[in-house]
Amino acid sequence: MKKITTVAATLFMLVACNKDLSKLNVDTKNPSSVPSYTLFSNAQKNFANIVADVNPNNNIFRLITQQWTQTTYTDESNYDLNTRAIPDTWWAIFYRDCLRDWEEAKKLIPTDVLDEGQQKNELAITDIMEVHAFYILVNTFGDIPYTKALDPTILFPPYDDAKTIYYDLLTRLDNDMANLDESAASFNGADLIYAGDVSKWKKYANSLKLVMGMQLSDSDPEKAKSVVESAAPGVFSSNDDNAIFHFLAAPPNTNPVWVNLIQSGRNDFVPASTIVNLLQQLNDPRLPLYFTTDPDGGYSGGEPGSGNTFANFSHVADAQTAPDAPYTLLDYAFIQLTLAEAVERGMSVGGTAESHYNAGVTASVEVWGGTEADATTYIAQPSVAYSTAEGDYKEKIARQEYIALYSRGFDSWTTIRRLDYPELPEPVNAQSAFPVRFTYPILEQNINTSNYNTASAAIGGDVVTTRLFWDTH
Repeated sequence: MKKITTVAATLFMLVACNKDLSKLNVDTKNPSSVPSYTLFSNAQKNFANIVADVNPNNNIFRLITQQWTQTTYTDESNYDLNTRAIPDTWWAIFYRDCLRDWEEAKKLIPTDVLDEGQQKNELAITDIMEVHAFYILVNTFGDIPYTKALDPTILFPPYDDAKTIYYDLLTRLDNDMANLDESAASFNGADLIYAGDVSKWKKYANSLKLVMGMQLSDSDPEKAKSVVESAAPGVFSSNDDNAIFHFLAAPPNTNPVWVNLIQSGRNDFVPASTIVNLLQQLNDPRLPLYFTTDPDGGYSGGEPGSGNTFANFSHVADAQTAPDAPYTLLDYAFIQLTLAEAVERGMSVGGTAESHYNAGVTASVEVWGGTEADATTYIAQPSVAYSTAEGDYKEKIARQEYIALYSRGFDSWTTIRRLDYPELPEPVNAQSAFPVRFTYPILEQNINTSNYNTASAAIGGDVVTTRLFWDTH
């Protein structure tokens, strides 16, 4: 019996030795390969997270545009971009956490997806998201790495000309829309914005194209007219088309506003007097939808750039600080206000400037929780009505865009730079004039030095007052 047991044990050991023990080296919690849709979804989440963020280490556009201001630490409200290396973080998150994942997803989709129609849709939608990310980067810095930026074999990518990039992005959007097939499937639930609705993505692409085209209206009016008129028939047609990212109620996929204002337990921000005073002057129904009342029962904002006392002022409304509060990436209200400007500039987009203006204001009031009646009463005021509101068409439209783009700091910054309105008061300890671009990341200066120097010279100097190619005045 002992002999039989010994032989059996020996045979077991021989079999065990022949097993593939290399599997023990596989880290199941960190896979070496992932499906394309996982990369796509992850990049969407990272994209929404950075544009919605309020952490002063990452995204300070609410502070630059004086939607909010700070209490204890006031550097960013005073246009200090470099103490926290904010350009580095903004740059890195878009390139590393968004664009790289989308680019990898595009490489995997042809093998992951067998249906040709679905494959084309997923490639087009992924590219539309890339276009939006590059649009933000080029409008933040100017010349940036583009054609070689996502090539992993190139450690020090050269910078491309901003205008050339911009025009190529428009071409990519046209190609993407031509490849979208509404009769075929796409990402379905892996698409965290439209759940794979191809028709919505086509409207998103046209709406982004419209905004991009309007941005060229001063630097290249002929091109702007062509782009805008081409896009206008296919843009968002109601608030139902809005591109909204829905955060979740449980960490780590929660609304960044909740993370930084509630979960953190910090009291670093209050509304800025700039926007609060404007809303009060116009009897704007969005005032209580944006902010809470102050200790006196009214509404008040802190002085931009000053060390404001948190308890003395209004605060961000509760709806925005919920852990699962959604964030709008692009919306119908903004598109309608853009169309109002298009009419004023002589572009054939249908309707009148007033009709688009009214539709944009109404859509904004309603999407924030107001009613159509609220909007009608508001627009009827001489200070708001298109025919009687103060200023020329640029001021009227920019004023309402500024209000409608509350919480969307980057888009608000772009409106201010493009239309030169509203005119913001200088922060109390401003470190520079109003920044019309970000300086390049310090890491680029130190590591990609030769290409950085070339780009800096090409744009006219790496300072915050260097205007981008479309910003002609």
